[in-house]
Amino acid sequence: MSQPAPSSPAAEPAGSTPGAPAAAVAERTRKPFGRYRVMAFITGAFLLLLCVEMVLDYVLKLPWVDTYFGWVPFVHGWVYVVYIVTVFDLWSKARWTLGRLVVLVLGGVVPVLSFVVEKRAAAWPVESVRARRA
Repeated sequence: MSQPAPSSPAAEPAGSTPGAPAAAVAERTRKPFGRYRVMAFITGAFLLLLCVEMVLDYVLKLPWVDTYFGWVPFVHGWVYVVYIVTVFDLWSKARWTLGRLVVLVLGGVVPVLSFVVEKRAAAWPVESVRARRA
């Protein structure tokens, strides 16, 4: 009839340590998730730019593409490395399953997927709490 105690299983997100209240888990993942959101946007934007560069260079064979866009593959590669670090940081602090880690990592490889995964990942902590309460 009253609210569940903070250490009860109903107040814990899935995958968290027993006894850790949902508020503590939310606080623990707030900053890593913010960093992840920024890197997901930047990685997705550079991946789209890389796709445009590849179409212009390899399909249309425009001679000026390397001059103006030759830096894009290198920047995207290093941005992706930073993205992987932020993904691993978020995954380890949120204590999600290995499947979610794979989905997050693939978000930086498949064009447009980083935007979709970022939007869905925002709901994962809420889904975990609802699943525990049900």
